Amino acid sequence: MGGVTVTEALRVVAGVGCGLVAGLLFAFSAGVMTALRNLPAGRGAAAMRSVNAAVLNPLFLGVFGGAGVAAVATAVASGGAPAVVGAAVLYVVGVLGVTAAVSVPLNDALAAERVPWELYLVRWTRWNHVRAGAATAALGLLLVA
Repeated sequence: MGGVTVTEALRVVAGVGCGLVAGLLFAFSAGVMTALRNLPAGRGAAAMRSVNAAVLNPLFLGVFGGAGVAAVATAVASGGAPAVVGAAVLYVVGVLGVTAAVSVPLNDALAAERVPWELYLVRWTRWNHVRAGAATAALGLLLVA
């Protein structure tokens, strides 16, 4: 046995990160947002504001951003292997890009009470499905690479 290469180690780190993020985003798409939708609007919005504030911590942010860094590093270390490059693009664009362009602005608008809960709920959930799908697809590509 020759040991693990740097590229293989990076692929494992990226895969674990993508898997953790995919699972969290899937949980929101599959149940959390439905549970919040079933609450009275004021309580649902308050609960989501609390979640949005709580998630801004070093552990979550390290895994969330670190998965993207690891995916890009893996793509570079792999010499541009198509599946690994695809995984990196999916994660960076579909997870990090959508988060920056859609999710964070919506979260900020909800925190400032500039968006009605019902509109927030529909838009945030729709785009969260995109993020969950992108993170899951990135993981899948890393697994088959």
